[in-house]
Amino acid sequence: MKILVAVDGSSYTKRMLAYLAAHDEWLGPAHQYTVVHAVAALPPRAAGVLDKDTVKAYYQDEADKVFKTLRNFFAKQKLHADFVSKVGPPADVIASAANKGKYDLLVMGSHGHGTLGNLVMGSVVTKVMAHCSTPLLVVR
Repeated sequence: MKILVAVDGSSYTKRMLAYLAAHDEWLGPAHQYTVVHAVAALPPRAAGVLDKDTVKAYYQDEADKVFKTLRNFFAKQKLHADFVSKVGPPADVIASAANKGKYDLLVMGSHGHGTLGNLVMGSVVTKVMAHCSTPLLVVR
């Protein structure tokens, strides 16, 4: 099974990983894992005054901060995972990666704001569900 794991480095990501580790059906060598992280784009004015190498290094550093603990997690589980970071809004990056990669499952952690919170603040999970045809497992 091809599994896309969407991460942001928050405590909700850690909770989702703990859930995966506790359930053998989702975590094991029979699966193929890709970990995706969306790095927020720099404001255009800030990016405009910096050279391209500096901007690229910034985006890579931000992704590496999130991926460091995740690489350790997959190594402890003795599993291989591909790590992909993209620049852009998280919901768009995740939905696009899931659709283009033809994954069997997308796994995400959720803050669990509820209906009113989603209405006021929006929800990455809600937006991904609206733009993605991949089955989604949400861990709260």
